[in-house]
Amino acid sequence: MSKKNKDTYTFEQVLSATDYGLIIDGETGALRGLFIPEGSEDDDVPETIVNVCRDYFGIDPNEKVIYH
Repeated sequence: MSKKNKDTYTFEQVLSATDYGLIIDGETGALRGLFIPEGSEDDDVPETIVNVCRDYFGIDPNEKVIYH
């Protein structure tokens, strides 16, 4: 699939009010961040997202630690 002549959008433009998004480094494949919908900052991350983060990146986003 060609990337030429494709429109680009921000996370805010394409995600609905309850969507989460994984931010992955395009060169290394490392997890760079987790987009959390507004108003959900204090909620636990849904289990399906936790499973992906834990299984593929070794990180549990519900742990109360700061990753660098």
